[in-house]
Amino acid sequence: MSDQPDDTQKQTMNEVKNFKRNSLRKTQTEVKVMLPTKEVIQQEKDAVKTTS
Repeated sequence: MSDQPDDTQKQTMNEVKNFKRNSLRKTQTEVKVMLPTKEVIQQEKDAVKTTS
């Protein structure tokens, strides 16, 4: 194995160097799955205890 990059690696690095960040579009990120809070978890645990 040599320390010289192969053609594929050279091409990839060249594309990364020449990438135009301005071509990217802005996006809005939205949370789709929210984790339950400690309070909700405790309520569910209490509900399971009372039904058992």
